[in-house]
Amino acid sequence: MLFLDFCRDKAGNYAIAVATAIVPLMGGLAIAVDYAELNRERQALLNALDAAGIATARQIVSGATDEAIVAYANDFFQANLGPVDPADANLSVELPSNQAGGGTLKLSATLDYKPYFFPVFLDLMNREATTSIRSSADTEIRLKNTLEVALVLDNSGSMDYVGSGSGSKRIDLLKSAAKQLVDTLALQAAQIKQVEKPVQFGLVPFAASVNVGPQMSGESWIDTAGISPVHHENFNWSTLSEPFRYTEKTGGIWYKRGEGWGADENTILSRFSLFKDMKQVDSREWVATGTEWICTQYRWNGTCKSGYWKETGYWDETIGTFASWQGCVEARPHPYNVSDTVPDAGVSEIGVVYGNPATLFVPMFAPDEAGDRWATAEDPSPDSYSAPNNWWNDGSEASAATRQANMTKYFEVRPFGASSSYGTGPNYSCTTNPITPLTDVTNEAGIATVKGAIDAMQPSGATNVPEGLAWGWRVVSSGAPFTEGRADSEKGNDKIVIVLTDGVNTYYTPGSLGYSDSASNKSTYSAYGYAGVGYDGTGTSRLMTGTSGLGLYDYSNGNYTAALNQHLASVCGGAKAAGVIVMTVSLDLSTGDAGENQAIQALKACASDSRFRKESSGQPAKLYWNATGGSLSDTFREIGNELSNLRIVS
Repeated sequence: MLFLDFCRDKAGNYAIAVATAIVPLMGGLAIAVDYAELNRERQALLNALDAAGIATARQIVSGATDEAIVAYANDFFQANLGPVDPADANLSVELPSNQAGGGTLKLSATLDYKPYFFPVFLDLMNREATTSIRSSADTEIRLKNTLEVALVLDNSGSMDYVGSGSGSKRIDLLKSAAKQLVDTLALQAAQIKQVEKPVQFGLVPFAASVNVGPQMSGESWIDTAGISPVHHENFNWSTLSEPFRYTEKTGGIWYKRGEGWGADENTILSRFSLFKDMKQVDSREWVATGTEWICTQYRWNGTCKSGYWKETGYWDETIGTFASWQGCVEARPHPYNVSDTVPDAGVSEIGVVYGNPATLFVPMFAPDEAGDRWATAEDPSPDSYSAPNNWWNDGSEASAATRQANMTKYFEVRPFGASSSYGTGPNYSCTTNPITPLTDVTNEAGIATVKGAIDAMQPSGATNVPEGLAWGWRVVSSGAPFTEGRADSEKGNDKIVIVLTDGVNTYYTPGSLGYSDSASNKSTYSAYGYAGVGYDGTGTSRLMTGTSGLGLYDYSNGNYTAALNQHLASVCGGAKAAGVIVMTVSLDLSTGDAGENQAIQALKACASDSRFRKESSGQPAKLYWNATGGSLSDTFREIGNELSNLRIVS
């Protein structure tokens, strides 16, 4: 009975059950508390890791040193840990291996969480206690490359030819391919919302020279004071010498002196002042004042036998400016012609020149080349056209070289109707449209601007690839003349210059074009002035300065081409050394032609190496394409693929 009573007795069961369950209950509570805290601290770790990644990526773009970036990442990470004791967390930073920009930033973090109750629970369970629980997290940030692309496109006369393998002119094929490239990169850029101006395009049309735009005439990098050593190389200002109107050079600057200049007295003489001072009779209207008898036959005694009545009066003439600067500039003296050196104006208020005037850009002004005689109102036909660019009237009383350099002629009003059809005046060799600076193509307005400039290109003139490339470099760089580019030191940004030409570099002698050279210029006027005219007392022309192994006094088209090829190599080397990626395209050039093959090899040597493609030999592929008219669109599609590889989109 006692046994049965004992079995039926349920008193104290609850206490025993509670005692039996207390261990797992406390363990569960400990786990719940610690788990909640672990999650809280882990989330804080993740937040700090993500924030540090974004902040560190911005530091990389700013161009900071690797040591500074790692220190910054750790400081930022620890400052944003919140409830986590910085002593319990650790950050590891792996910087991008690509120092030129882009790449992947990797951050890894560990958290050693110290639980509050879990070790006690383990002790009750006779299990080995732990002092911390480790968790880890990783993040990767792919740095988005921004692209700044300058399209340096040949607008020479040969671009009007039909492209091989196509039924279209080369210039039209080029327009279509270039616009296709803009559309491709613009479409990618539009998907990137968190980066300002991810893709920008600029356009540099080139022929014999490059046009920076007439609106730039007042910029500090333009030689408005005539202080560059090449500014006056074709002018003899001392020929302007009259009792009440003369010239004087003071502090390296030429001035108008004497009351005969009127309101312009003591102002600067320069190419810009010449454009302003040259006048012509724009129109004239006869104003009658009466009549007079004109005797045509006299009697023996002096009386008039026969004649006619003639209306008397005068011509009311409207005087206007002859021409304005169209925006083309000459090449700077060596070595600045092949560099991106920022212009240093440096003219003080008292007219003393300092800084480096040779770094300034000089407006093109093609002198009137000597003709044979002066035109008059009675005989308005111009002087002869034996010279390539005879556009003013300069008399015939002296040698051709003297008449060409004489400045007096420009201050005589040009007679009505005295126009020259065999020349293009002071803007000779300025045949291209102005440069389009870097323009954001993430919006329709920017796309329209760039594509509109491409559509406006027209073929005319000679070929000067080094001058085009030099200006492409200047467009993408951050320093003046064009400052739209990001800082050259900014990581994650690629500066690209794409050069296309369909011919060899050319600089012409007058004879090769069917003209005489009575003034001994040795070439037509172009971006390097005249090949036979030295500057600044050197006796050597700018075209040949900076070359080696060439005849300095070999005045031939072939020698001029060789000089331009050397300048091209210098520009290419300088641009690539500055971090610019150079892509080159030859259009319809044949390796079977010696001159064209030389141009092909020069363009290939100029090109940068691809970061992504390799030759069969394992060497990096050159960013050079030899295209035909029929394949040009495919070539630009390949260029787009190369740029897309540079342009990482995450």
